[in-house]
Amino acid sequence: MIAFENFSFYYKRKKPIYTDLNLSIRPGKIYGLLGRNGAGKSTLLNTICGLNSPTTGKVQVHNRIPSKRSPEFLRDIYIIPDVVYIPAIGPNNYVKIYAPFYPNFSLPQFREYLSILDVPKTTKLNKLSFGQQKKFIIGFALACNTSTLILDEPTNGLDIPSKGLFRKLIATLSSREKTLIISTHQVRDLDDLIDHVLVLKNGEFIINADVEEISKKIVFKFYKEKPVGKNVIEIEKIPGGFLVMHENEQEPETKVNMEQLFNACISNSEAIERIFKI
Repeated sequence: MIAFENFSFYYKRKKPIYTDLNLSIRPGKIYGLLGRNGAGKSTLLNTICGLNSPTTGKVQVHNRIPSKRSPEFLRDIYIIPDVVYIPAIGPNNYVKIYAPFYPNFSLPQFREYLSILDVPKTTKLNKLSFGQQKKFIIGFALACNTSTLILDEPTNGLDIPSKGLFRKLIATLSSREKTLIISTHQVRDLDDLIDHVLVLKNGEFIINADVEEISKKIVFKFYKEKPVGKNVIEIEKIPGGFLVMHENEQEPETKVNMEQLFNACISNSEAIERIFKI
């Protein structure tokens, strides 16, 4: 489990990024960390990886203190940054150099993932396009079989078919032992993928809930006319009608529209905070 206890962090004392944050992230779920640029996503992820130390409070990842960066901790966590760096070497040499740091690395899995993601064989990885480099690193990260896997904007640089392949692959990875966090502002790419939603705004979570809980509290529907008598949270005019997000007043549950939910968190955060009472 990842636990933040009264966590505060700031680069400048008068401008805190987080103040007294308490958060638990448990294995067995795929977490979606959402927020606009500057909301504090990268700071949170860097703290989990031990690249930041709390200004005050405590952070533990599977009973280890990340900022100590112990070998036992580092061999069991992997983060894919938004911008990946690929040295001018071939795939085999890459594996020889980096795989020994991860004792659970599986070469057969790695080859399978590269095949699924349609990464072309090459003599030099730096000759691949940015999207292909990103898929190579995704395949390598998954094959490391760490208990904690963090993906920061993993679909940046991927074309539409590759995004579909990525979603299908990630959907197979959920297990009781693995903690998987995906951070993105491309919210639509997370539809049908995540189990738990974390939405950050100005260093605070305005949603910290399972997708099932969200669908019980909020309805996402299409209406040909603007609805009357509904407690509307967000409405979007589209050809032929309206996409409407409103509170669930004992209606059947609907599929969560992740993009519309995120937009509501930005434009109508007061209603979201009231509904989820964080």
